[in-house]
Amino acid sequence: MRISVSSDMDEPVALALVAELRARGHDVLTHGALRPGDGTQWAACSQAAAREVADGSSDQAVVCCWTGTGASIAANKVPGVRAALCTDAYTADGARRWNDANVLALSLRLTSGPLLREILDAWFAAEPSEDADDRENVSRIGRLDASRTVS
Repeated sequence: MRISVSSDMDEPVALALVAELRARGHDVLTHGALRPGDGTQWAACSQAAAREVADGSSDQAVVCCWTGTGASIAANKVPGVRAALCTDAYTADGARRWNDANVLALSLRLTSGPLLREILDAWFAAEPSEDADDRENVSRIGRLDASRTVS
């Protein structure tokens, strides 16, 4: 799977994230502080990773900033992206299952190495729900995206 990863800081957990994804066999595209010479503002690098999901050049993305909140907000401004800020494995599972999230947002402050692996395990193990109500909610998000313009 091709996964875009962004971080506004090269904190140990961001570096561990890239290494862990590669160790799991994923093709990783980096942005922000993870790519020399790239801009490090959380809004810009999160948007770049999210755009790659929206345009199909990446299957999923993981966006990081100190709290994860800004990265999540920026990613969610890209139509077609459903970014979820996950601080534990249960939330990551639910984000994939019920929300068909395609971008994982992480806090560089809160996420330890062991917790990172638990979150990634849950994220990649979960499949989007086939429940009609869940699918309708995801479809509604798509219609919200279609009704706005983003430059």
